[in-house]
Amino acid sequence: MQETTMVRSGPAGTDKTLLIVDDDRPLRTRLVRAMEQHGFQVRDAEGVEEAMSMIADQPPAYALVDLRLEDGNGMSVVESLAEARPDARIVMLTGYGNIANAVTAIKAGAVDYLPKPADADQIVKALLNTAEEPLPPPPEDPMSADRVRWEHIQRVYEQCGRNVSETARRLKMHRRTLQRILNKHAPRP
Repeated sequence: MQETTMVRSGPAGTDKTLLIVDDDRPLRTRLVRAMEQHGFQVRDAEGVEEAMSMIADQPPAYALVDLRLEDGNGMSVVESLAEARPDARIVMLTGYGNIANAVTAIKAGAVDYLPKPADADQIVKALLNTAEEPLPPPPEDPMSADRVRWEHIQRVYEQCGRNVSETARRLKMHRRTLQRILNKHAPRP
């Protein structure tokens, strides 16, 4: 049986409203159920346009927003909610994590940035983390340095349209070295 965490007072006293914005329907459905079990009143949106409409109608106290959405960038949702409700606690969730995106999300108004897959307990901790707990505890099994490097190379490779020569140029490495790395399996996390 999963232990549920009770929601403390939200940014606006007892407001426990949460908006989940993710275009991955199965993930969004699981997150909605999990967050409801943790005491949140959840609304969900599939994309930027739907989320913007919900924010304009009734800005939530909390939000969990995916970075890349079918109809745009989740960063615009973060900015709109932060403007509509400055006390909202927003967590950015993404499968395309990097330091630049994390910094941008925090500057836009997010309070934390979690890589996918994140479990419900991690999300609740990030949403409810206050000044008493400046940082969440370190992960039990963090990614190895080799895995982080491999993920970075894969991301740049995809961003370059899977063009090995262009990727090698941008990463400042020899094309053959890059090809060897790309032909190997991903290192263990």
